[in-house]
Amino acid sequence: MIKKMVDTLHAAPYSSRAALIVACLLIIALFIPAAASPRQIKLGPQQTVVTANPKMGIHTRLTDEVEPWKIKRTLEMVREMGAPWIVEYFPWAYREPFPGFFDWSHSDLVINHADRQGITVIARLGFVPQWARPYDSASSYLPPERISDFGDYVQAFVDRYGDRVPAIIIWNEPNLALEWGFQPVDPEGYTQLLAAVYPRAKAANSNTLVLGGALAPTLAPPGSEQGMNDLVYLQRMLDAGAGEVMDGLSVHAYGWSFPADDPPHPEVINFRRTELVHQLLVDNGYGDMPIYITEGGWNDHPRWTRAVKPAQRIQNTVQAYELIESWPWAKAGAIWAFRYPWPARTYLDYFTFVTPDFEPKPIYLEIQRYSRGEEIGDNGR
Repeated sequence: MIKKMVDTLHAAPYSSRAALIVACLLIIALFIPAAASPRQIKLGPQQTVVTANPKMGIHTRLTDEVEPWKIKRTLEMVREMGAPWIVEYFPWAYREPFPGFFDWSHSDLVINHADRQGITVIARLGFVPQWARPYDSASSYLPPERISDFGDYVQAFVDRYGDRVPAIIIWNEPNLALEWGFQPVDPEGYTQLLAAVYPRAKAANSNTLVLGGALAPTLAPPGSEQGMNDLVYLQRMLDAGAGEVMDGLSVHAYGWSFPADDPPHPEVINFRRTELVHQLLVDNGYGDMPIYITEGGWNDHPRWTRAVKPAQRIQNTVQAYELIESWPWAKAGAIWAFRYPWPARTYLDYFTFVTPDFEPKPIYLEIQRYSRGEEIGDNGR
């Protein structure tokens, strides 16, 4: 194995060698005796999520959480809140730091603990490693000639986790230039990516659902360099054949300053915009395609123009979960975001349900009451 690493290093362009050396060191670190690794955290007894709403989910952010006990505690608190679903990010660059060499230690930790807590994981896959893209490019840029390498990762991930991860999301918000390598957004190109990885996932496990989209709700005007209207983007995806290479659609449903029950309209970004996405699928003959809300929700920062008051956020979130439960075509709704490993010290902190120190916010406690079928308290009025 070491010889293969050295040969690959010598064959690499000079500009890429620094990153490859770091990757080699990471691989070698895998061979350090187990005694030198942090103490193992026991999984504990098998648990079951008890909830009044089986579609209720939350988007966790364990990608950069390195302490095993914090991963376990996060997922325990998710279960205790009553959410049987999570969406978690498993970056390609983290799992395959060197071509053909996979490090599954962190993803094993997350999935093992989630499984033991009785939580279903939807995995988001993306983030291009340095070795698979030009040196000065963004991690969201996937060169066309590297699509097959990403397919290798998708297949290896599905092969490893099988039915324990019943659904995977291919990429994130590809209708935004920021998430498409700062290139012009390209729904036909994204459909080609789906078409390339779909059979790879199915070859590993035919039961795994491949979710396309993870579309960002946006009203970007035609020709915008920043992104493309999600409804326009989806229509072009379907015109290019995306409906045949995905088993479901992932969407993001942010409410901004609007109530959860604000009526949908093509010129408005609100939570019920998801209904317009579903109708577009119906109009194109894909009415039976399930939708998974894999991000969404409200923010309660006191000075952000798109935020709401904390009590309004609680009310909106409860009502959003109720809407998701009532929509037969919606299979799960994962609100953003449960907890960050450390404070962002920006408005982003006001999306979370739990502080980095595991202190439950009022919204956590009220959603917990909702999941138990209890009356919402004063914090939710």
